[in-house]
Amino acid sequence: MWLPFLNAGETVPTGGLMTSKKITSKTPLSYQNQTMAYFHGQIGQQKRLLQAIQKLLPFDLANHVHCCLIKDKKLLLYTDSAAWASQLRFYNGVILAANELLVDVVQIKVMTQEAGFVTQSECKARLPSSEKIAELQKDSLNIADEPLKAALLKLSATLARLSNKN
Repeated sequence: MWLPFLNAGETVPTGGLMTSKKITSKTPLSYQNQTMAYFHGQIGQQKRLLQAIQKLLPFDLANHVHCCLIKDKKLLLYTDSAAWASQLRFYNGVILAANELLVDVVQIKVMTQEAGFVTQSECKARLPSSEKIAELQKDSLNIADEPLKAALLKLSATLARLSNKN
């Protein structure tokens, strides 16, 4: 079978020469919390899928496939560089031919070091004072050019709304 299901205590080849690794993990049913059990089961399934994919690939290439998952009949493979991603594309046919999971497409993505870390900027836009906003609105009423007048009135209204939020 293309996607082997492994249980705790079984040995799994790690890709090296005649080496194997013993799986020591809890089964999903051993958790009291059902949410944890679900996510633990998902992680285990993704690990087994990753091992099955790595068995199909040459050793050097298999070491650069770090994660994989199935989403909407699409197999997503994550690698660490664009160079390895281009090499993996040559094996799309092999992966699709060996699949028994009804996957139609193999999509390869490059995972950067910052993947998963979303940093939000602490910099906020500096808004003008309410006096400056009122002056902008008053001055824009005296402008003869209608598109410019409308744009400045809209800008002053937006700035007033944003300054009232803060």
